[in-house]
Amino acid sequence: MTAIGQDSLNTRTSLEVGGKTVHYYSIPKAAAALGDVSRLPFSMKVLLENLLRFEDGETVTREDIQAIVDWQKERRSEREIQYRPARVLMQDFTGVPCVVDLAAMRDAITKLGGDAQKINPLVPCHLVIDHSVMVDEFGSPKAFQDNVDLEYERNMERYEFLKWGSKALDNFKVVPPGTGICHQVNLENIAQTVWTSTDASGETVAYPDTLVGTDSHTTMVNGLGVLGWGVGGIEAEAAMLGQPVSMLIPEVVGFKLTGTLAEGITATDLVLTVTQMLRAKGVVGRFVEFYGPGLDALSLADRATIANMAPEYGATCGFFPVDNATLNYLRLTGRDEWAIDLVEAYAKAQGFWRDATHADPVFTDTLALDMATVQPSLAGPKRPQDRVLLNNVDDNFNNELATGYKKSGASDQRVAVEGRDHDIGHGDVVIAAITSCTNTSNPSVLVAAGLVARKAHALGLTSKPWVKTSLAPGSQVVTDYLDKSKLTDDLNALGFNLVGYGCTTCIGNSGPLAPAISKAINENDLVAASVLSGNRNFEGRVSPDVRANFLASPPLVVAYAIKGTVREDITTTPLGISNEGKEVFLKDVWPTNIEVQDVMTSFIDREMYATRYANVFEGDRKWRGISIEGGDTYTWNPTSTYVANPPYFEGMTMTPEPVGDIRDARPLAIFADSITTDHISPAGSIKADSPAGVYLQEHQVAKADFNSYGARRGNHDVMMRGTFANIRIKNEMIPGIEGGMTKYIPTGEVMAIYDAAMRYKVDGTPLVVVAGKEYGTGSSRDWAAKGTNLLGVRAVIAESFERIHRSNLVGMGIVPLQFADGVDRKTLKLDGTETFTIENVADLRPRQDVTVHLTRADGTSETFQTRCRIDTVNELEYFLNGGILHYVLRKLAA
Repeated sequence: MTAIGQDSLNTRTSLEVGGKTVHYYSIPKAAAALGDVSRLPFSMKVLLENLLRFEDGETVTREDIQAIVDWQKERRSEREIQYRPARVLMQDFTGVPCVVDLAAMRDAITKLGGDAQKINPLVPCHLVIDHSVMVDEFGSPKAFQDNVDLEYERNMERYEFLKWGSKALDNFKVVPPGTGICHQVNLENIAQTVWTSTDASGETVAYPDTLVGTDSHTTMVNGLGVLGWGVGGIEAEAAMLGQPVSMLIPEVVGFKLTGTLAEGITATDLVLTVTQMLRAKGVVGRFVEFYGPGLDALSLADRATIANMAPEYGATCGFFPVDNATLNYLRLTGRDEWAIDLVEAYAKAQGFWRDATHADPVFTDTLALDMATVQPSLAGPKRPQDRVLLNNVDDNFNNELATGYKKSGASDQRVAVEGRDHDIGHGDVVIAAITSCTNTSNPSVLVAAGLVARKAHALGLTSKPWVKTSLAPGSQVVTDYLDKSKLTDDLNALGFNLVGYGCTTCIGNSGPLAPAISKAINENDLVAASVLSGNRNFEGRVSPDVRANFLASPPLVVAYAIKGTVREDITTTPLGISNEGKEVFLKDVWPTNIEVQDVMTSFIDREMYATRYANVFEGDRKWRGISIEGGDTYTWNPTSTYVANPPYFEGMTMTPEPVGDIRDARPLAIFADSITTDHISPAGSIKADSPAGVYLQEHQVAKADFNSYGARRGNHDVMMRGTFANIRIKNEMIPGIEGGMTKYIPTGEVMAIYDAAMRYKVDGTPLVVVAGKEYGTGSSRDWAAKGTNLLGVRAVIAESFERIHRSNLVGMGIVPLQFADGVDRKTLKLDGTETFTIENVADLRPRQDVTVHLTRADGTSETFQTRCRIDTVNELEYFLNGGILHYVLRKLAA
């Protein structure tokens, strides 16, 4: 890490902490040479330190460092920098394909005459298995164990493969199933705020804890003063192998928080308000940093809740600086005392420390919120930024029922449920899930949920019989404090039994509804609802049976399970009738802030965290019993439908093939706005009659064993068939039809997108995808780009791109083109019969204007302008090499 070069700033210095000497790269020393940085945003100071530490005169120059300092003048910059995060975090849905790629790269480098050991993480990598557990069993004391048993039964091939990775790869650790969700394990245990390592001279070097993660909600750890964000798996692999993250110096939007939350208002209400405000502001590709006196009123868990939803408000990160709350949380969660002392000493020495005396940083732009104005809220029924006040949920849904779902004529329809003594209708809540991620890192809302359950149970209330209830905490510590406070008993009484430690409902692992409920919904085309405490509610994500999905705080999830519908105002109509025959309202079961705080103070302690994380990598008996085979290279099983050697490196040579022009390309699909990575590459259930379902049945996989698209991400044959296979996706080439369908233009046939793509491949016809605004919002799902590539798509032309998916497309050798202002699919009157030609592709330059030639079915032609969204010189290198993995592989093999 020693800086080199004739004009090096030489900022290395040392610090004594608890009798130990640590070395670091001093921002104050750099400021003495380059200019004052005292009011630089804290997140930008992290980037500044990173450049100081890696200054080498080539990948990082003094001019790069000066550009960070000079950013304060205009508060924006067009300069490209090379950023190197300290570590990489993965979950298993995205982690399995990462390890598949690394295994394939080991095979490929061997064929190129290189050393397989060169394909090895150079930075610490942690993979947390948390996305595979499904809510098959619920509402009983056996639910947790039954779901764990099913998880291992379904995923043993994947787990054997990951265990091979933990043995074969250096710097690679796996947190076994049943431990918790990756973000909470990261927040409670892995993250250090200040990271240390030993350099070549044997000295200890301290630096900010930074990371990239293969889950977009990696940003949760921003609440702990750790700069991190979500990337695609292919970018994570490059970072693991020592490739810097190429990025433009970001704009930073400051979000000023003042005041305090009112009585009864939850952190979820706050984060849904913040999300709506920032999405309206427009922060895609920007950093967001929180500041102001309101930070003193937020617990670390509240900050993490806000930081978690950065992808929902569109930002790269949602950063909170280091202060006393950071130290208190590190201490509560059992971190080493010397490490906590280091965080304080280092933060103060480097200017990372925030307190009341610190002047506000300068920002590109700002907005503000008085937290006293926050009101109880949900978000839905389709997008996390669509906040709706709690007392308006009924009106919101009823209006959507009439206008969006076209059910005005039969909106009060109720139908009998076969074999049961109740009926069901539009707006009935059929899933109520306290699920991991956004909220289960936050004890205040988990305790509040338990207290709502306690008060409701005491009054004799129960969940409605059509509601599938579940509790999937983010870590085992949650179970400890719920058990210790005996709130578990009350949650169990309402059906919120523990179902697993993992992502579950929010990722689409909600499991099947009862067959009679599912039949009633589908045979009568009912618009059923879910209420979940997650962060994603996109169409088709939560359950194929549920069309309206609302994000809510955990206590409101419990309340809606009792209420059973979103069609009545939950604030003014009764939840139910008590044992004494009296109407019970929401206010009767809602806990006070003091009640919540008393439980937290009495039943949460440091020992819980220290005990739970003492042996975090060991796993249960099932995990310890997994035996593995294979050495430096993986022994692929040719019959596996879970893990397969991908085709990316077939026939690869040391010199990349020239990139050809895109001539007479057909549109594979034309989409509207807000097409998410869930639409492009769903993670949930696989339909039997879909191309992926047909493939699995052809390979002797029974429908009951399909598992999910997320679990099948290690198999490219399944995933390319699942690309654009979301059951709710709408292709404008075939109006009125939902699902992954398109029109094969040469014959006019309507067929599955996969089938059409394979026909075009035989024809030798290149493909493009056309879309509206915010293409690729949602999860950092690299299969959304990988699958697009394998279908033969050469370019995606959209009005705007979400950050992660844009870079993923480039990383897979696909050109993202952004329509010029005033031009879109509607002004061009596209219907899918057109062909597109893009010339001089091999000569593209970052962010240049590109002319697209359009030829219509009647032979007439015209041109329109786009902007090439290959944003940096490094990204261009990746593209010209056929993708980022090809670039890295050639570099390592050379």
